Amino acid sequence: MIIVLLTALGVGGATVIGAILGFLFKKISHKFSDIVLSFAAGVMLCAAITGLIVPSLEHGGSFPLLITIAGVFCGALFLNLLDKLVPHLHRLAGVETESHPDSGKLNKVLLFVMAIAIHNLPEGIAAGVGFGTGDNAQAFTIAAGIALQNIPEGMVIIGPMLAAGMRPSRTFACALATGIVEVIGTFLGYFAVSISAAVLPFALAFAGGTMLYVISDEMIPETHHSETRGVTYALLIGFCLMLTMDFFLG
Repeated sequence: MIIVLLTALGVGGATVIGAILGFLFKKISHKFSDIVLSFAAGVMLCAAITGLIVPSLEHGGSFPLLITIAGVFCGALFLNLLDKLVPHLHRLAGVETESHPDSGKLNKVLLFVMAIAIHNLPEGIAAGVGFGTGDNAQAFTIAAGIALQNIPEGMVIIGPMLAAGMRPSRTFACALATGIVEVIGTFLGYFAVSISAAVLPFALAFAGGTMLYVISDEMIPETHHSETRGVTYALLIGFCLMLTMDFFLG
């Protein structure tokens, strides 16, 4: 349990570390923002496949493929539903890209934080579910990959909030809140698979599906507003870096 707690704090704390770096480098260019987010998407993509979906097949019992496919789609549908029900606002480099019909009723700062929270929750769940396999090395690899991509992600969320006129203290509080959401997600994932080993294959695939949804629905589209060659290679670098970590540490 102590290991899970430390992992949760590490995963959530990585976002805060990234936010601190974001304060140091406030004026991050749109192109650089796209590149680092694409790198983060590559790390998440590899973690979802090698750390969650493939292990789901390995622990799937009599019907591994069916359970894994069902888990992936349920994870994606869960986030799709959450995306529609929870008012939120996406911003990149200070540009509003998506809003919920009820967004005008809430403070835009809260909407922005909720968008990041929707993104971070499945990452935390994935980190927690990884411990259900009993392979702590694999679980640490997943958590390390998520923490790795949280740092650049934390960096690029600071600039838009400051540019929107938010006070630095409130900006940091928002970044801290998104990190806390990831800590909560880690414990949700861990306790879900601790209750019954029977749900482990489905839970692994569910977490993988949520991550695939975030990558495809939010991260990749948001990184293709400018030059795409660089962001494509950034995604490949992130994917291969995570693959290397999994090979040596898994």
